Amino acid sequence: MSEFYEGQQFVGMDLHRRRSVLVRMTESGEHLETVRILNDPERLAEVLSRAGEAPEVVLEATYGWYWAADALAELGATVHLAHPLGVKAFSYRRVKNDQRDAADLADLLRMGRLPHAWISPPQTRELRELVRHRAKLVATRSRCKAEVHAVLAKAGIWVPMTDLFGVAGNQLLDDADLGGPYRARVASLRRLIEALDFEIELFTKIARGRLARDPDYRAVQQIPGIGPVLGAVFVAEIGDVHRFPGPEQLTSWAGLTPRHRESDTTVHRGRITKQGSRLVRWAAIESVKILPASTRIGAFRDDVAARRGSPNIGAVAAARRQLEFVYYALRDHQVRALQHHSHHQPRAA
Repeated sequence: MSEFYEGQQFVGMDLHRRRSVLVRMTESGEHLETVRILNDPERLAEVLSRAGEAPEVVLEATYGWYWAADALAELGATVHLAHPLGVKAFSYRRVKNDQRDAADLADLLRMGRLPHAWISPPQTRELRELVRHRAKLVATRSRCKAEVHAVLAKAGIWVPMTDLFGVAGNQLLDDADLGGPYRARVASLRRLIEALDFEIELFTKIARGRLARDPDYRAVQQIPGIGPVLGAVFVAEIGDVHRFPGPEQLTSWAGLTPRHRESDTTVHRGRITKQGSRLVRWAAIESVKILPASTRIGAFRDDVAARRGSPNIGAVAAARRQLEFVYYALRDHQVRALQHHSHHQPRAA
């Protein structure tokens, strides 16, 4: 029957680094085939050739899904991407294996219960590669700088300047009285920092070059606190903002909304979920930290911080409001709520 079934077929694909398992089934849930393949477009095409015309195929948004989604689309399949967190909510089984995982994906799809994730187009994925790599380079550089501070602390060397890696700080490092292993480690870290500076600047230029004529990129930089670096993060990570019905959905996707647990007459609201784009959360919070109280978002941040007794709570609340402005900037290329507030705009990142 697996070779000759002519109805609509649903295919679940449990994707792994080297091999994957595919399960084909009918609209009624009858299993047609379970097969394990090496991750190769030709082997994938061979299996899909038995799935009829325009099969519905689902795979999870996990490690290395790009090639599989593109290959499936080229083969004429309607591709669905399952959100990992949503899929876990349906994991009630005591026995877990690749075949059951693939079958569960296909079942969720055919029953209309699949938690979908967005399949970003190739151009967005390429931009994300640049922005995410730059962010990782910056994080690595920060760790290297922290290690230099740690070595100086071990040697009891006081650092009077705020920037150890400026002109005065570098002079201090040159003159520091350090033992052989400590001096060698600091020298190594300084060479790494210099190399990372070069790579960070390089990827900054590449990303800006790709975004030079992007209207979304120009629009988000109209918002106080958002400059070229943070603007690139928002454009790359959010992608097509029209996939969100409103700003509330965008802030929820970014993990900036409070947890909500409700049962009968009991309601619990906790800290933000942090289930979403970590980079967007960071960019939103970073963009509001530098704003003075004379700006609209800065005043809102300070007001919430004073009422709740926590600067962090104020920053998160302001970041949520900032991300709402980002939504309108990407959707309309203007933020009307900010047009009537001509405050001093600080230097943005």
